Amino acid sequence: MSIPRQTAHLPRLSLIARLVAGAFLVPFAANAQEAPQQATQAAPAQAKPAQPAPQVVSQTPEAPPAGGTAVSTVNVTANKTTNRIDRQVYDVKSDPASSNDTVADTLNKVPSVGVDPDGNVTLRGRSNVQILVDGKPSAMFQGDNRAAAINAIPAADLESVEVINNPGAQFGNEGGGGPILNLVMRRERSPGGFAALNANIGSAGRYNTSGFGSYTSGRFSVQGAAYRRHDHRDNTGETRRERIDPVTGAVTSSTQSSHGVNNTDSAGFNAGLTYNWGDKDVLGATASFAENNNDGGSSERYRSVSAAGVVDSEYERITQRDNKNRNYSLGARLDHKGEKPGETFKMDLRLSGNDGDSDARYNTAYTVRPRNASAPNSRQDGLNETRIADFTGDYELPGAHGVMRLGYKVARNESTFDNAFFDIGTGGSESVNTQRTNRFELTDMTYALYGSYQWRVNEKWGVQGGLRAEYADLDMNQVTTNIRAGNHYFDAIPSAFVTYGLSDDTTLRLSYAHRIRRPNAGELNPFVVYRDELNVSSGNPELQPTNTDSLELGVETKIGKVDTTVRAYARRESELISERRYLLANDVLLTTRENSGSSRSGGIEFNFSGRATDKLMINVNGNVGYAEQTVLGSAADDKRSATSISGRARIAYQLNGANFFQLMLNAQGKTLFGEGYRQPVRTADFSYRHNLSPALSLVVNVNDLFDSQKSESITETDVLREYSLRRFGGRMAYIGLSYRFGSFGNAGNRRPMFMGPGGPGGPGPGGFMGGGGPGR
Repeated sequence: MSIPRQTAHLPRLSLIARLVAGAFLVPFAANAQEAPQQATQAAPAQAKPAQPAPQVVSQTPEAPPAGGTAVSTVNVTANKTTNRIDRQVYDVKSDPASSNDTVADTLNKVPSVGVDPDGNVTLRGRSNVQILVDGKPSAMFQGDNRAAAINAIPAADLESVEVINNPGAQFGNEGGGGPILNLVMRRERSPGGFAALNANIGSAGRYNTSGFGSYTSGRFSVQGAAYRRHDHRDNTGETRRERIDPVTGAVTSSTQSSHGVNNTDSAGFNAGLTYNWGDKDVLGATASFAENNNDGGSSERYRSVSAAGVVDSEYERITQRDNKNRNYSLGARLDHKGEKPGETFKMDLRLSGNDGDSDARYNTAYTVRPRNASAPNSRQDGLNETRIADFTGDYELPGAHGVMRLGYKVARNESTFDNAFFDIGTGGSESVNTQRTNRFELTDMTYALYGSYQWRVNEKWGVQGGLRAEYADLDMNQVTTNIRAGNHYFDAIPSAFVTYGLSDDTTLRLSYAHRIRRPNAGELNPFVVYRDELNVSSGNPELQPTNTDSLELGVETKIGKVDTTVRAYARRESELISERRYLLANDVLLTTRENSGSSRSGGIEFNFSGRATDKLMINVNGNVGYAEQTVLGSAADDKRSATSISGRARIAYQLNGANFFQLMLNAQGKTLFGEGYRQPVRTADFSYRHNLSPALSLVVNVNDLFDSQKSESITETDVLREYSLRRFGGRMAYIGLSYRFGSFGNAGNRRPMFMGPGGPGGPGPGGFMGGGGPGR
């Protein structure tokens, strides 16, 4: 078993240049042929009257190329749409740190989104978050693959991030069924060629490089990207645990401390092609591949004391790990423009896969050997595979008063978990440990139909209603124990959205969605999987889906020069899938999943963005949330609640046309899990960009400026009290160069550079995480 590792990105090629943040330049050439207008499947049109026509603010003839005619470059200013009827859209490409950051770093700057150092993603405190790429699922973001992917893919490959708390009918429930983060990949459609190169070196031997390029001529458009990244992380941890005898109340205790080092090498590429086949059809194809290799080592010291105060176990363990992961994908699509105005039909096929191979070796030196201790030397091999085939069709027909949308989906998701454990005897001989060896297979077939209607009632009111019908067929095969099982689900899933234009600057939004969160393969596998000497895990094939109802009311307005968004939300979940832990013999902790009652949550989310001066821009966003859920491990079926305050502040200062500074402050509040809670976390990031020329920039980034990143959790049940603290790589500093050039086609016309305010090189009005005014 040896298969490398991970990270890829699926580029989405739009077929017509779209108007985006602030002011930008669109070169028009006499021989340039535009593709039929395309809309991302995950981005329905607004239920509001059309925006005013863009204003032409200047027109400057360029010098004619040799033997050619003069071509005009037009500067266009348009109203920026940051929000849509069912989502919030955050422009991320203008962040000066994007030339160095990963997707995880960028997501940590999106309001109410949190990504911890292990790659776990939360949205408004919820961990059940789907991540899509251009509106489609990908194997790289399934299960344990997700963390490595978002910590390797360059942020420079992103166009925007869409936050969809209440997904509409076009979104399925496979892969999580919760709120959605849609990664919209970068695209270029200006005639001619364009390219961008980034290179950074960092502390502790870190480095990364990335490049993006595109070329458009006539009916063809091609683009691609590639990256390489080397990362080094140290980590330390400590755990204090008390086990309580439920009969006598006697308490036994243990302590564990650890130190580890991890080195990660990632590389990947993606490519895309579109062709305008006639005036009504566009063909597209994409391909991507990524590999992630991680090797590391750790040392752990463990000591356990009985209720009588006698040391009954003490040892030191050295662990060496080598993980490899590969991600790959292929995509093909057909977009057809119908005979009626705005009528479109799209078919999209995505094939993606992930192969993960892990190898771990354990060497244990016992000072006090516990009863039933494992062999001092052992080895574990793991092979995880995921295959996804996703075929969708979407039909859209605008009418006199609204837009009708219909669609279908057929998807097949295959997952395999293969773990082999070996005890190593004297002389290096190996024997299979049958108690820790297993293979589990899961096949998930999904069939879905959806329909929605977006009705423009009048110039102020817009309404969208939708219904999705899903049928899921699960086939589980525990190969090791020769146990097969199946399950079937049929769900009707409604959603509704209402918008009201209170004034030219103010929009009210109301949305509701019902979602189904089905258990994944790892949560269903009943076999006990060895993690380390004190921790094992298993799934639960008896798990039932979690049902979620979510309601949100928001207002988007402009107060003076400040773009303002405030949203109130409430959510209820039943048959909640929660983590449950049981103490086994010798202080071994078994982590599994159970359906555990219900949870309720709600809160207020806000986002304020504006210019304090001509040079200073401030963005403040946050979330004041309340959560209550059933306490696992409590005989009285108690409820635990918490009020969590989270916030971010971005302070951006444009000293002059060549120098730009940015400080990001992040505070994540207290969050609940089934048996306890996680303590608040506070971090800060700093970035500086200096424009050496219109095309070349020097960039400095410092992540975790105050070395405050940590993960601190507390468990409190009737039989277990535990305190756990982990610290990670600490402060990381990078310095690098970013270079942009083009066009190298289109009769020699040079593509305009955007290195000043408002372009990719710096924040302009409505820049990164800014507003630009409420979208309608």
